[in-house]
Amino acid sequence: MAIDGTDAYAGVPGLPALVRAALAVARSHGFRHSCRPEQGRLLHAPAGGARVRIGETGTGLGVGLAWPASGTAPGVRSYSVERDPERARAAAGVFAGRAEVTVLGGDWRRIEEYGPFDLLVLDGGGQGKVPGAPPADVERLLVPGGTLVVDDLTPATGWPPLHEGAPDRPRLHWLEHPALRATELRLAADLSAVVGTSLLG
Repeated sequence: MAIDGTDAYAGVPGLPALVRAALAVARSHGFRHSCRPEQGRLLHAPAGGARVRIGETGTGLGVGLAWPASGTAPGVRSYSVERDPERARAAAGVFAGRAEVTVLGGDWRRIEEYGPFDLLVLDGGGQGKVPGAPPADVERLLVPGGTLVVDDLTPATGWPPLHEGAPDRPRLHWLEHPALRATELRLAADLSAVVGTSLLG
């Protein structure tokens, strides 16, 4: 979730209809933390190459899910998990007419029931940012050649990337993961994401 991400869409033209619908729900609920347009466009691109399924943790009110769901081929399933029950219900309403999109309520680990994924977006759990909480097992959750996106990062300015003056271990986990070929992409002056491709297979 991006701070003030919902407000970042003000005046942005050419949004997919599903993204506009999710934004309307986010605004009506006063939900400020939708993924930003820069993140959404990043998620939209690899979704077009997905063959079977897409997974996401942290649905919010569906803006981040709407971007890849708008770019998938017919028949590709999308699954997203939201821990807040009210948000999960509201987000499910956004996709009520899209049988291929499923919003799940509960802990982010519920996504593990639906993998492996062609595209996996770790936004609301599984990133490894919470001390003592293991990161998602991408060797199990990605298909060979699948794409991982870990978003909502502050751009690194050196190596190793730092967080509060110390090496950023969660970010390094993904950048140096032996099962991924990963890099950090700067999406804006204050926003980046780690994107990796599975080397399994």
